[in-house]
Amino acid sequence: MKRTTLSLIAGATALAAVTGFAALTAPDGTAATETKATTRLPVERAGLVCPAPSTSEVAETRYTSYTPTGTGTGTATGPSKTEQPMALLRIATRGPAAGGTGKTDKKTKAPKVPATVTTPGKPVTAQADGGSVPALTGAATGTLAPGWTVQQTTVVPAGGARGLLGLGCGAPDTDFWFPAASTAKDRQDYVHLTNPDDSAAVADIELYGPEGALKSQFTEGIPVPAHSTVPVLLSTLTSEAGRKDVTVHVTTRSGRVGAAVAAADDKLGSDWIAPAADPASSAVLPGIPADATSVRLVAFAPGDDDADLKVQLVTPSGTIVPAGADSLHVKSGMTAAVDLPNLTRGTVGSLLLTPSDPKKPIPVVAALQVVRGKGENTEIAFIPATAAVSARATVADNRAKGSTLSLTAPGADAQVKVTASAGSEGGTPVSKTVTVKGGTTTVLTDLVPAGLKGSYALTVEPVSGGKIHAARTLALPEDDVPMFTIQPFVDDRGTVEVPTAHQDLGVLG
Repeated sequence: MKRTTLSLIAGATALAAVTGFAALTAPDGTAATETKATTRLPVERAGLVCPAPSTSEVAETRYTSYTPTGTGTGTATGPSKTEQPMALLRIATRGPAAGGTGKTDKKTKAPKVPATVTTPGKPVTAQADGGSVPALTGAATGTLAPGWTVQQTTVVPAGGARGLLGLGCGAPDTDFWFPAASTAKDRQDYVHLTNPDDSAAVADIELYGPEGALKSQFTEGIPVPAHSTVPVLLSTLTSEAGRKDVTVHVTTRSGRVGAAVAAADDKLGSDWIAPAADPASSAVLPGIPADATSVRLVAFAPGDDDADLKVQLVTPSGTIVPAGADSLHVKSGMTAAVDLPNLTRGTVGSLLLTPSDPKKPIPVVAALQVVRGKGENTEIAFIPATAAVSARATVADNRAKGSTLSLTAPGADAQVKVTASAGSEGGTPVSKTVTVKGGTTTVLTDLVPAGLKGSYALTVEPVSGGKIHAARTLALPEDDVPMFTIQPFVDDRGTVEVPTAHQDLGVLG
């Protein structure tokens, strides 16, 4: 075979890796066999966004950065011989608040030690205290990119934002839903928009209350400059402030942003509201603490049709219907909410929402507001509807005491592998295979690395069976206040589907 023929075949094969197919023609004009196929390869690059953690001068924030092991050494675009794998965080400049006249704040303060990961399997931590800690953007490349995760944990011991605030730093995107936000007088809810890219982004914010869309201003065409963050106080965006239950929809006209809502209640405490799963006819909200004293469900139907939802609680012993709260009617374009008193009755559980009529599956988004404690000693957290883990998910910054893992199989039995990583300052990783019976929630509190020093990461990987949903509760009580935060496990998108081509070259003889 001549060299020119080999070059043509190589070029067509390369094209097949991009387009998903290739049509090879032999020198005699005979077409080679054509097939379409895909394969999954580890990602080569990943990005995350961490919003500014707090404005409190007494805030103490820990960043935990981690890449799990066992993803493989290949990359979606081929291995790089020159680029050194890295995973690090950088400062995002604070821009003026939307609708305000604030000036860009360039006097930002970075963490004392960059949380830079150099090898998979071991968490790296960094501490940053005070109210001037900036938002951070980050990137991971090479073997450190697949599954890279960063956990942001902030303790505010006093003041109006008192509480334990936890957030898994999110990937930039163009569309976010946040049920369970509020513009009430006793709430200070900020949407943080952070742009990790080299070009500016433009975002829109829509607010929906119990009567529908709220009259708003300064919500369209919000500029988010490159490598900057913009905080937006929800109550300043509408003349209809004072709404207890609000659904926030963030979209971008151009570019991408990371988005999260910081919610502070004058009486109950504070925490982050993470984005809810995309609208779907069924939803799982995992990991409601056993000692929750108040649980409020907030849901929104973004389509043209009303949704009627069946409400169930998935417990360690089975799936039950909460007394007095077995259903929820959600009008189209309106936010619906219902209190679920005495929901858990001393056992960890997960809420399951399904269509009351299976023949009428209407997409919804949902989240829970959860309170622990009573009187002045209360704390608040939020659980968004969470998609099932498809391949792997990780939550970092777990402590020797106070970490609870909830695994929920809403349908068929599911088998999962759970790994506790090495500690940030020492310890040996440990793994355990767990079978979760269909229609139940399994709780793990004792999976801790041997000889643990520092904090560790928990990774969940489905092995077989039905879908699995997971959440981690971190409890750090302080001065009789049951401080806690809940982070759902979101698939880490450590692999990407890549087109491949298979040709029968026998005809080329």
